[in-house]
Amino acid sequence: MGLHQGSALIPFLFALVMDALIRHIQGEVPWCMLFADGIILINKTRVGVNERLEVWRQSLESKGFKLIRTKTEYLEYKFSVESREAGMYVRIGSQVSPKRGSFKYLGSVIQEDGETDEDITHRIEVGWMKWRLTSGVLYNKKVSSILKG
Repeated sequence: MGLHQGSALIPFLFALVMDALIRHIQGEVPWCMLFADGIILINKTRVGVNERLEVWRQSLESKGFKLIRTKTEYLEYKFSVESREAGMYVRIGSQVSPKRGSFKYLGSVIQEDGETDEDITHRIEVGWMKWRLTSGVLYNKKVSSILKG
C-alpha cells in the first residue's frame, strides 16, 4: 500500500528500510554516517573510499536502489603534502566524482585546507540576514514594545 506525498511516515519508513539494508556494510561513526538524503564515508586514502563506495553501490543496487552518480562529490582533507595520491580519483563504477574545495555540513563550512574563512564568512552573513529580518519589526513605531520584547 502506498503513502501520500508528504506523509510523516515516509522518513521513518525510509530510515527503517535503510537500516535493515545496510546493517552489514555500515561502518562505525564517524567513518560512516547516514543522514536523511546522504551518506558520509571517511577514509584515510582514496583507494579506501573507492572500495567503500563500491560496496555501498553493489549493496544498494542489488536491492533495487540507485546511487545517484552525478550528485556524488568528495572533499579531500590534506593533512600533509605526503597524503596526496597523484592520479587517483574517487569513482563509483566508471563515473569519476567531482572534487569539492568545501562542503556545507550541519550549518558549518568544512574546507579542504582546514581553514575557517568560509565558515566565518557564512556565519557573519547569516547573522546579518537575521538582523535584517528582525530590524524591520524592531524599528517599526506601529509595533508595540510588548510585541518587540
